[in-house]
Amino acid sequence: MSKLMTVILLAAVLPSAVAAQNKERHGQGYVFVAPTTTNEGGVGLHFGVGGEGLVYKGLSLGAEIGYLGEARELSQGLGVFSPNVSYNFLRAGGSGKFSPFVTGGYSRLFTGAEGINAFNLGGGLHWWFKDRIGLRLEVRDHITAPGPSIHIIGFRIGLAFR
Repeated sequence: MSKLMTVILLAAVLPSAVAAQNKERHGQGYVFVAPTTTNEGGVGLHFGVGGEGLVYKGLSLGAEIGYLGEARELSQGLGVFSPNVSYNFLRAGGSGKFSPFVTGGYSRLFTGAEGINAFNLGGGLHWWFKDRIGLRLEVRDHITAPGPSIHIIGFRIGLAFR
């Protein structure tokens, strides 16, 4: 668990350190917490950090790492790693206060060496209330595959920084 926390801390700090050295924005980072529900009636909590780098116009590549647990047994949760592609309808360097986005990609839900493959789809909105800090609101669905699909839907609220 301490290795996971170290990775989360580094993922949160590195994007802002890079952004501070470069006035032109080429990406953004974020931290989030999300109450979750499943199509099987489960209720849980998902939290993590992520970042993305601008590749072309509004298209970005990124990744996030987090922890997902059932509300009653949070200590029995799973790590979640998700490399994603996203599209920000206002580019990271844009001047708008509101920036909608869509995202999707692969997810690996894991406990040690054991893991479950999934994919994720989501969308949301950044509200940039300061030049480099904003509120991130998002709905994200992690869908396990293959076999019977389990949908883990999270309603995320977080802090974004660029």
